[in-house]
Amino acid sequence: MKDAIKVAIVEDVADIRESLQTLIAATPGFSCTGAYANAEVAITSIPCNIPDVVLMDINLPGMSGVEAVRQLKESLPCINFLMCTVFKDDENIFQSLRAGAGGYILKSSSSAKILEAIQELLEGGAPMSATIAKQVIDSFYKIPKEVVTKHAELTPREHEVLQLLSRGLLCKEVASRLELSVQTIRNHCANIYEKLRVNTKLEAINIVFGRRM
Repeated sequence: MKDAIKVAIVEDVADIRESLQTLIAATPGFSCTGAYANAEVAITSIPCNIPDVVLMDINLPGMSGVEAVRQLKESLPCINFLMCTVFKDDENIFQSLRAGAGGYILKSSSSAKILEAIQELLEGGAPMSATIAKQVIDSFYKIPKEVVTKHAELTPREHEVLQLLSRGLLCKEVASRLELSVQTIRNHCANIYEKLRVNTKLEAINIVFGRRM
């Protein structure tokens, strides 16, 4: 008999967390190894009862879901991470994928779609909600060469800030790491955007480092 797919849930909204937990526990072939309200508890608990798949929210109290994925993926590369969030913007999508998530679905997805995505991810696929998949495809437009060369103008500190942001860290986490104020990090970001002629972190990261997914 095939073993049940073990799923952990990281979601701060109690109603959603309980609904997902009930869905997983009540579906034949699935089992829930734990449901956590924040990333900090998840990081401590998940290694003690390793699941096959983690359903991860992004906007969590304290540490973000993106950073939680990055840390857990480094220590437990065998775990598959499926982002389950309300965010549809390019920045959250690609930061999640760069951190180690293998799929990205919206919370508005039906129960059947969520279960299907979990199975697809475990089978080696990269499940995404239709609107998310389209954004990923649309993002692969060629960046003009004259813009690419602009990254040479970044100062060592600006390059360091952008490198930390490319790892999925938030501005406040970069500020803490570099022992600077959050406003100073924002000022560096503004200077980076102006030099590269972009409007978002994602665009800046793509120009300087290229997308590695």
